[in-house]
Amino acid sequence: MADPASDEAARNRWMVINAVRIGGVVMVIVAILILRGVVPQPAWAGYVILAVGIVDVFLVPTLLARKWRTPPR
Repeated sequence: MADPASDEAARNRWMVINAVRIGGVVMVIVAILILRGVVPQPAWAGYVILAVGIVDVFLVPTLLARKWRTPPR
């Protein structure tokens, strides 16, 4: 059976999950700026970035945590 992840691997995975969350929040903020007209981009780009940002904040960290979960003994 596979050994549990080391402390270093667990710390790195935690950092990746939080980096994905922070990146998603940044994407949502940029999308809001686009939709408000502060950043000159088409509105459809703002909606696409908003959707990807929301997925990055809520769905991707859950999928990564599930993939990296230690198997039961």
